[in-house]
Amino acid sequence: MNIRLAEGKDCKQLIKLRWDSTIEFDEKNEIEEALYDDFEKECQAFLENALTSDQWFIWVAEENGKIVSNIYIKLIQKVPRPGRVTYPFAYMTNVFTTREFRNKGIGSTLLSRIKEWTRVNKYEFIIVWPSDDSINYYKKNGYIHCTEPMEYCPS
Repeated sequence: MNIRLAEGKDCKQLIKLRWDSTIEFDEKNEIEEALYDDFEKECQAFLENALTSDQWFIWVAEENGKIVSNIYIKLIQKVPRPGRVTYPFAYMTNVFTTREFRNKGIGSTLLSRIKEWTRVNKYEFIIVWPSDDSINYYKKNGYIHCTEPMEYCPS
């Protein structure tokens, strides 16, 4: 298993993984296969931007050239505060492992690599909004519930 940061050559596979992860949890079957072309163009543009920025980091696990798991990290810059050095924090999203590679420790290995990367780079913390089904996965990997964030959803 090769754990690494994604590169431009990975776009097609990353697009397919994003599509598959969404379709898997589309219980109402609201997403039509016909929409793939439009999604592919939008996601390709996003990935091209993300992979050349210094704010997005897409971690992948690959087996024999096939990406089987991914985690997207977006750095969030904080406003500097007097009297201390300000480091960004990491927002983690789009955590997905293909069905046939689940429960083999791949996701936990990716999380371990990311935790070490955040420690080395002095990022302040990692934040993730887990689905109900993934809460125990994060807990077993050292994540804890926090109570500080609030949100506002405009109508």
